[in-house]
Amino acid sequence: MREEHRQQSPARRSYGEVMKTPLIVAISLSAVWPLYAQQQPDAASLKEDAQKVVSIIRGDKAKSQVYCQINSLGGEIDLAAQARDEQKADALTKRINDLEKQLGPEYPALFDALENADPNTKEFQDIMSLFENLDKSCPH
Repeated sequence: MREEHRQQSPARRSYGEVMKTPLIVAISLSAVWPLYAQQQPDAASLKEDAQKVVSIIRGDKAKSQVYCQINSLGGEIDLAAQARDEQKADALTKRINDLEKQLGPEYPALFDALENADPNTKEFQDIMSLFENLDKSCPH
């Protein structure tokens, strides 16, 4: 009798383990899904936010100049990265972060949110287009 019990137990255990797997996956997904949903920003509201930020920058000459400085420094960061000059790239990044504060809290908040946005959406492309148009107003 004990031998029969040993032979049946592994089969029951395997079945039980298999039956627990979908439950564990479901629980895991339900726990993680809210975090994923929070990370995906609403594209329409991001576009509205971007329009506000661009409007704020265009409407203020000092902020427009700061924005253009940020663009210029961004190009320098690219060159520093190509030259593998990490110290220069870090210093330029710090300078950009300081300048971004002058544009108001909306600017860095927008770009933080854009890091989690889907770049393949029309809204994301529209946002990038807004800033490309703003870039054109900068002296080269």
